[in-house]
Amino acid sequence: MTRGTGAGRVRVKTAKGRTAQSVRWLERHLNDPYVRLAKQQGWRSRAAFKLIELDEKFALVRKARHVVDLGAAPGGWTQVVRKLAPKAQIVGIDLLPVDPIEGVTLFQMDFMDDDAPAKLTDALGGAPDLILSDMAANTVGHAQTDHLRTMGLVEAAAWFAVETLETGGAFVAKVFAGGTDKDLLVLLKKNFTTVKHAKPPASRKGSSEWYVVAQGFKGRSA
Repeated sequence: MTRGTGAGRVRVKTAKGRTAQSVRWLERHLNDPYVRLAKQQGWRSRAAFKLIELDEKFALVRKARHVVDLGAAPGGWTQVVRKLAPKAQIVGIDLLPVDPIEGVTLFQMDFMDDDAPAKLTDALGGAPDLILSDMAANTVGHAQTDHLRTMGLVEAAAWFAVETLETGGAFVAKVFAGGTDKDLLVLLKKNFTTVKHAKPPASRKGSSEWYVVAQGFKGRSA
């Protein structure tokens, strides 16, 4: 059960079966201005604002023609690409189902499956010039293990980018506290003209997430 306060803040009452931690999470979610804005503007998640803010800083989306969205559910990033680059070909993939988005090809499957990369590139109809990854592994509660599992996904996404991007393309991926692992950073710096880390304003202050933005893919000869 929830109730409003005089200042307009939503407070959540502790209910049977609801832990104090879940109450705090729910309160934070209900009072998040980005959550309210997402509902008002028709975005499927507050994460849409992260990509909007990254695009404002790095000019990633608006000129894109062939885009791959890794970890697409629930579809917020895909919506942003569809709006900012309406003529782009877009494919997305996630283990979870994603409600259809007009003009977008969506796959419900594991990106780590052997045949996933080929399915994505075949559906795209051309080499991608932008690959987005908001993937994160399901957490098990052990910080080091969770970090390693997520970085494994990021590394797979980076290799996919290196093997499929057209020259001049860009790669964006979610990483966590500490930024990009050394080996992955070496890979990106070898293959892209610029590699930067950014924390968009829509990323919660208490969150450990950052984004690595690699632009100016040098081509397979690199």
